[in-house]
Amino acid sequence: MTPASKPELRLYLLAPRGYCAGVARAIEIVEAALVKWGAPVYVRHEIVHNQYVVRTLRQQGAIFVDELDECPEDRPVVLSAHGVSKGVHHEALQRNLMVVDAVCPLVSKVHVAIQRNKRQGLQSVMIGHAGHPETIGTLGQLPEGEVLFVETVEDAEQLQPDDPDKLAYVTQTTLSVDETERISSTLSRRFPSIRKPHKSDICYATTNRQNAVKKVAPQLDALFVVGSPNSSNSNRMVEVGQAAGCSYSRLVATPECIAWDELNSMRRIGLTAGASAPEVLLQSIKAAFEERFDVTTVETDHGKESVVFNLPKVLRPETVAET
Repeated sequence: MTPASKPELRLYLLAPRGYCAGVARAIEIVEAALVKWGAPVYVRHEIVHNQYVVRTLRQQGAIFVDELDECPEDRPVVLSAHGVSKGVHHEALQRNLMVVDAVCPLVSKVHVAIQRNKRQGLQSVMIGHAGHPETIGTLGQLPEGEVLFVETVEDAEQLQPDDPDKLAYVTQTTLSVDETERISSTLSRRFPSIRKPHKSDICYATTNRQNAVKKVAPQLDALFVVGSPNSSNSNRMVEVGQAAGCSYSRLVATPECIAWDELNSMRRIGLTAGASAPEVLLQSIKAAFEERFDVTTVETDHGKESVVFNLPKVLRPETVAET
């Protein structure tokens, strides 16, 4: 296809997009551990939910395992950004493993809230997605069954706490802002004294990326969110795009995931990335559009992000330099 015969396309690149501070920190932790201790470094579960990232770290010497019993006692073990239960920490302590916890500080904040609620005599309710590693880790901050779990408005309508007057709720950090508001409003209506988080538990990056999608989606014929199928925040961005008026919103990992023949009549397409997706993937998809279309790129910027989380002390550069 010659350049003159390519159909014209306005490609909207949404911002903010891509890595959040917690994801960037978690990846840097694995890389720094490999520098400090050499390969292999074991990682319990995917460090973040992106296959490209996992594959790249594996090539550098990281070994990803499902459980701690797969880790030898003489090698460092990194715990994923999603956080883990108290039971996992206890097992690591019992085996005297060299553990580096890459949990996102914003997830840690929710864990602290669960413990604080318990001390204050409040039963915690968690709003989240069943089976997600972050949900499993948060529910596991207390003995099984002590933290109640709701996933939908219907769950919230049917919730039966031990004491309706002694409740507090927390949320998974990567949920849909609007859906979470509907669920929390239901809890507040049913249990007027329920304590809310002082500040939303949904992380700044999740909120910012969803807001950027909401603002641009009504203008688009199609929206593509770069991310892996098991990425909660990326999937929520697709749902937000659909709810905001762009019915053709899709999650993609690579250019091969795109049904190109369905785009022939589309002239305004948005491209963004979930908080665990590297920019290199988005750029590869942008290049694929440029091969097929006469692209005019439109940069949209809906807010700057300056949040940075420090590495654990054991991996900070001054510590590495001393070893």
